[in-house]
This record gives sequence, structure tokens and C-alpha cells, in this order.
Amino acid sequence: MPPSVFQMLERNVGKKIRVILDPAYGFEGNLAAVTHEPSGIWLSDAEAVVLRATIAQPIPQVASREERSELFLNLNSVQRIEVLHAPRR
Repeated sequence: MPPSVFQMLERNVGKKIRVILDPAYGFEGNLAAVTHEPSGIWLSDAEAVVLRATIAQPIPQVASREERSELFLNLNSVQRIEVLHAPRR
């Protein structure tokens, strides 16, 4: 992995993220750690999420959640990582 990917991930340690593994499945949780060998990330308080998109709503939305705990994800299997921000009031 390029160093810039690790720098971006390390800046976001402690924040809530969504990791997309394929267009319909991913995980949400707090980014706990970033590892270089093997290249991956650790999520704490993780949840498995199923994503759905429709013709009327083309941006995938979370359709269901399943609770997990600690989770390691290899970066070779990750399609996208999103940093989730608290909703503004």
C-alpha cells in the first residue's frame, strides 16, 4: 500500500468509519489501529452492515446491521473507506 493511504488512516484513528468490502456489504466501527504488515485495520465496536441501493435512491444506504466486536480487515479486500461524521444540528 502507498504510504499516503497509511497516513490518511493513522490521522483518523479513534473516529467512526465505514469500510465497504463489496457493493452490498461492509462494516462500521471505530478505527482502533492501522497495521503495515499485514496491511490492515482494526475496528472496535464493529457492526456488519448490508447496503442497498434502488433506482429511486442510487446511493447505497444501510439496510441492516449485525453486531460484531473487534475486527481485523485486510486492506487488499477493501473497496472503499468512509469517515462518518456526527450529524450537524
